[in-house]
Amino acid sequence: AALRQNVALDDESSLAAVAAGLDCSFESSKPGEPVRVMLAGEDVTSELRLETTGDNASKVAVLPEVRAALLQRQRDFQQLPGLVADGRDMGTVVFPNSQFKIFLTASAQARAERRFQQLKAQGEDVRIATLLQEIEARDARDMGRKAAPLKAADDAVTIDTTEYSIEQVLEKVLLLVNPK
Repeated sequence: AALRQNVALDDESSLAAVAAGLDCSFESSKPGEPVRVMLAGEDVTSELRLETTGDNASKVAVLPEVRAALLQRQRDFQQLPGLVADGRDMGTVVFPNSQFKIFLTASAQARAERRFQQLKAQGEDVRIATLLQEIEARDARDMGRKAAPLKAADDAVTIDTTEYSIEQVLEKVLLLVNPK
C-alpha cells in the first residue's frame, strides 16, 4: 500500500498513516477455497508472497509507529470460530493469549531451497545462494529488532520443518490442535 502511494519505506510517520488507513479484507467465494487478501478492493494475494514484499515488510516492521498502527487492526481480524495467523510475531505480540501457538522453523538452507522451487515454478530466474543470503539477512534483522523480535512465544510448540513436507507439517499441527 505504501509503495503504491509512493511513500518511502523509511518515512515512519507517513508509513504509520498508511497503515492506520489500510482498506484490507479477506475474502473467499466458497468454503474450502483459498482466502484472497484484498487491498482497496484489489486482490493482492500473490503479491504478498513475493520476495520483495517479504523483504520490505521486514524493513518496515522495525518501525514502532507502524507496528502500533497495525497492531489493533491485526487483532480485529480475530473472530469466531477462530483465526490462523501467519507472521513472525503473531504468538508473542499480536495474539499473545491464543489457545494454540505453533512456531514453525526450518534451516535457512531448507527455506532457500523451498523458495527457489516456488519461484522457479513461477518462471522466475533466481539463485539459491542469493535467496539464502536474503533469508539469513532477514532473519538477523528480525531477530535483532527492538520491537517484537523474531522468537517463539514461551508457550508455543516449536516444529522444525526442515525435514518435513507440507503434508507432514500439516498432520503434526492438526494432531496438536485436535488430538486423537
